[in-house]
Amino acid sequence: MESIWQKDMTLPTFPRLRGKHKTEVLIIGGGITGILTAYMLRQNKIDCILVEKENICSGTTAGTTAKITFQHGLMYNRLLKKQGEETAKCYLEANRLAFDRLVELARKTNCDYQQKNNYIYSLSSPRKLENEIKALDKIGFKAEYCQKLPLPFNTAGAVVFKDQAQFHPLKFIAGIVGELPIYEHTFVKKICGNTALTEYGKIIADHIIIAAHFPFINKHGSYFLKLYQSRSYVTALENAQNVGGMYLDESGRGLSFRNYKKYLLLGGGSHRTGKQSGGLGVLKKSAERYYPRAKEICSWSAQDCMSLDGIPYIGNYSARTLNLWTATGFNKWGMTGSMLSAILLCDMIQGKRNSYSEIFTPSRSILKPRLVVNGFEAVKNLLTFTGRRCPHMGCALKWNNAENSWDCPCHGSRFDEDGNILNNPANKNLKN
Repeated sequence: MESIWQKDMTLPTFPRLRGKHKTEVLIIGGGITGILTAYMLRQNKIDCILVEKENICSGTTAGTTAKITFQHGLMYNRLLKKQGEETAKCYLEANRLAFDRLVELARKTNCDYQQKNNYIYSLSSPRKLENEIKALDKIGFKAEYCQKLPLPFNTAGAVVFKDQAQFHPLKFIAGIVGELPIYEHTFVKKICGNTALTEYGKIIADHIIIAAHFPFINKHGSYFLKLYQSRSYVTALENAQNVGGMYLDESGRGLSFRNYKKYLLLGGGSHRTGKQSGGLGVLKKSAERYYPRAKEICSWSAQDCMSLDGIPYIGNYSARTLNLWTATGFNKWGMTGSMLSAILLCDMIQGKRNSYSEIFTPSRSILKPRLVVNGFEAVKNLLTFTGRRCPHMGCALKWNNAENSWDCPCHGSRFDEDGNILNNPANKNLKN
């Protein structure tokens, strides 16, 4: 399934890395996070190499709805209640900084950049919206309440962040990769200290950044407990509706809306990877219900890493790995998450103090309610008898009828019907 972004353009290609190389920073993963990090490092005159096992931005970046916003659902009231005013304010300031930097860069590229208002709507709970506005006011941001929305169903209103943005993510990437030292089809098989071994050579680096969506080194960081993966779906409709902004249901179970040129991008159907769900079928039924005269141009799916507390993990891979770094767990807000990661990692690698780094550290407490759910899923699927097991940690794979894939409900690895890997953290195909 190609996304509208992939149908619209082709990214430049890069050679495979061969032989022995040395660099200050090695970045593993060629999505928007890795590329922005490489871009920022080069802006700071830091030598780096980026390697991607397939083609750049062929994974999660190609599947994004590409909304640039620091309104991450009804996040701020939850943060205020659970982690306090200081953390909520820090999260807001950090993501506003990332938003500003990304918008500044996007405006300089030919990437269909548009300024749009962002709306988080509720179907039935105006109180949730009111509480979010109060929380935002307390931490220094004036959001607005909107009662009437141009959506094809009734809502209880929405919290509005004005002057947010949207763009074409692959056109943006094409505009910044320029002379970046990128190598495609370069799979890192193993990391030994400060050396990464690939199929055709090796790279020695002072620092290594794992930006490959889900951190794949199990002996550090406990990411197999701290993360799970969620799938969602998008369909591009012609002859549908111009909604005039960007919209998302606060529950996480409803629909997402934004326009791109003459198309309406309708998103939804979210579920934990490996769980049975109607997926794209449910989304298509919604399109038929609300836009019966529309024509489907293309449909696609995306997969996102979800953290225990709704805050990304950005920083040292673990407390004991001082020159190994990661950025993950963006909770479906990868545009600001990727730029924030680039800013923080660039500062930390240079030894610069960043006042936002502490709340995003991967070494923060994992004692969160979601940990119990993640642990239960792991134990249940490790004990399930099946002929197909994930090579990542041995969990039982589930057959996904909707997408004809083998999916891991523990950590989100996916494989096609022939056993070829589609999504990490697994780093090899299934055995026949």
